[in-house]
Amino acid sequence: MSDTIELVLTRTLDAPRSLVWRLWTEAAHLEHWWGPAGFGMKVANLDFRVGGQFHYAMTPPGSSQAMWGLFLYDEIEAEDRLVFRSGFSDDGGNFARNPFNQAWPLEIRNELLLSEQNGKTVLTLKGRPYNATPEEERLFAENHANVNQGFAGPTRRSCE
Repeated sequence: MSDTIELVLTRTLDAPRSLVWRLWTEAAHLEHWWGPAGFGMKVANLDFRVGGQFHYAMTPPGSSQAMWGLFLYDEIEAEDRLVFRSGFSDDGGNFARNPFNQAWPLEIRNELLLSEQNGKTVLTLKGRPYNATPEEERLFAENHANVNQGFAGPTRRSCE
């Protein structure tokens, strides 16, 4: 797989690394910030361990139709590194096709890296299709700008 397929996002956050880690690993925090602004959020299950999962539902504004998502945790190095596969899911916690684009990869392998620099946290998130077809890889690579824009946009609520 070509390195051009991998999406790399880097953000410097004015917060201690321990807090940023908790924001990514605790249900009480994830339910407040994960997902786009205006969406409702429900954590169905968070089993934070290697082999565990984060299963959640987001509800778009003005709709009662939930969109389900899933993280499967593959590697955990507390406060430093988190490797997980993510994607859309069904309400039972199984990966499912993107309802807006069936050609989107079923799973994305993500690597979250946290480091401290001058009292701030540098967050690097790397993502690439997992067990994907060449067409899914191409579509993912073509949408790097859209994914980057989504991560740069406002989240549901503050992380406080």
